[in-house]
Amino acid sequence: MRAVLVGVIAVVLAAAAWALWYAFTPREESAYIPTPEAPRKFIPEAESTGVQVTFVDITESAGIRFRHSNGARGKKLLPETMGGGCAFIDFDGDQDQDLLFINSAPWPGDPADKTSPPPAQALYENDGGGHFTDVTAERGLALTFYGMGAAVGDYDSDGWDDIFITGIGGNRLFRNLAGKKFEDVTALAGISSDGPHAWYTSAAFLDYDNDSRLDLFVCRYVDWSPEADLAQAFQITGIGRAYGPPQNFAGTFSQLYRNTGSGFRDVSEKAGIQVRNPLTGDPMGKSLGVAVHDFNEDGYADIAVANDTVQNFFFQNKGDGTFEEIGILSGFAFDAAGNTRGAMGIDCADVGTSGAKAIVVGNFANEITALYKSEQPGLLPFSDDAIAEGIGNPSRKYMKFGVFFFDFDLDGRLDIFEANGHLETEIETVQARQTYKQPAQLFWNAGPKARRGFEVLEADQVGPDLFRPVVGRGCACADIDGDGDLDVVLIPNNGEARLFRNDGGNKNGWIRLELEGTRSNRNGFGARVEARVGGKMRRAQLTSGRSYLSQCEQVITLGLGTNKEAVDVNVYWPGDETVQKLGNLPAGSYIKVRQPEAGQ
Repeated sequence: MRAVLVGVIAVVLAAAAWALWYAFTPREESAYIPTPEAPRKFIPEAESTGVQVTFVDITESAGIRFRHSNGARGKKLLPETMGGGCAFIDFDGDQDQDLLFINSAPWPGDPADKTSPPPAQALYENDGGGHFTDVTAERGLALTFYGMGAAVGDYDSDGWDDIFITGIGGNRLFRNLAGKKFEDVTALAGISSDGPHAWYTSAAFLDYDNDSRLDLFVCRYVDWSPEADLAQAFQITGIGRAYGPPQNFAGTFSQLYRNTGSGFRDVSEKAGIQVRNPLTGDPMGKSLGVAVHDFNEDGYADIAVANDTVQNFFFQNKGDGTFEEIGILSGFAFDAAGNTRGAMGIDCADVGTSGAKAIVVGNFANEITALYKSEQPGLLPFSDDAIAEGIGNPSRKYMKFGVFFFDFDLDGRLDIFEANGHLETEIETVQARQTYKQPAQLFWNAGPKARRGFEVLEADQVGPDLFRPVVGRGCACADIDGDGDLDVVLIPNNGEARLFRNDGGNKNGWIRLELEGTRSNRNGFGARVEARVGGKMRRAQLTSGRSYLSQCEQVITLGLGTNKEAVDVNVYWPGDETVQKLGNLPAGSYIKVRQPEAGQ
């Protein structure tokens, strides 16, 4: 009996030592990834000579007073490190972007649980000029629970965007009552939970079966409980308890809810999105980020999922209500050497002029940001071009969470924003090159003729405000002041939200399109837009989700560069064989596009 006990203790100690090694030892990328000197296959000549944009921190003057609270009181429970999220939402239908912030909460039984006022979710109304008023209480969202992220969409097709919030112990669905108030309809709508400690992260609305009703994909992270967390002896020598890595927790299944018109039904197993370990049969996923995109442009939404320390998932929509997981076949599951990474934030986009697709994924510290690219729609596998494109090595040091594509200078080329921040407050004691608070990163797309696709911008190029170190988590973009260019919001873990106004991005031409489906889903999620600008094609898709725990605005912004002439735009609605042609749209226009009714 003593021998068995000694053996068990040895195994436990070995596992704890391995976990600490993983959490605090720098991880190197494989030698199979292209070398830092590997150039792109383009002419070494940049299309532009610089950037004339400044991002200005307007948080205080804009009226934003939100602070995220993670509930940490020294126990070092893993969820404390991971929140929070945010979303842009036009909740009152006045065509300006309001802001939703997701908060966490004290743990039950903690003395701080009785603080007044307790931390709560927050909703800020935009006056149209980028000034915000806290309307949380009067809109019915002054609620305290351990929230993580949010998705926004009109699930009941009544013309008002609703809110879905993920968190620990379950999710919440709030129905928008004509912009006046939000009603909790979670139980009525059939949204369920797998227990009091079930941990849900990012979510996205999508119409995967093209029945004009919005469905829901919900990421679930690890199989976690406070008891299981505290039972594991994660330590930093000389400091004390540390946050543990996800390898010490079992995997889970994410969820797909089908909208039946009278509520949501969990179709995860039937639809083929429950991925099991082929050796053990156990749930494999440890999902933190989701992005939806019609990669092969067959009219059906596909789903890319960022997993932490296990392979990423790529769910290809088969068009019959089911998906096929082709992460390995697509080249998206692993890095170039077949290794997993600590994937968190994710976004997808149309890039270039040939219809090429790209997926950007923010990974763990000492791992590079991934940039998976295909050469044209439906062409697999993807290749990770992060180092050749200039974002690999500059991103390696940081711990990446929220990440998204956006054209901040409206030159017609998609740039990348990334929010960074470590998990462990004492990381500097064991890794001298790491810090808890970290600066965000902004990668400017220099164009197809540049030797490197992206250039890392610094404070002397776009101002210092954007790069002040924080513990970055969720982030999103929107035009908050109606001037045509895209502004940025960032949520630190256990810190104050930051709002950055884009000054100068609108020196180039632009067109902004708000879509309203009639035969397709009302939000127009899944719609593709094409415009020919100066002989080159611009492409974009409207999707939910994106980034990490967050959602960008539901408006397509097409940067026109120096072109200030009117352009023609084609809209391809999901599930619709017709093309809506919009001719002679003036540069500098905000246009609401309504899908023609049947027979029109």
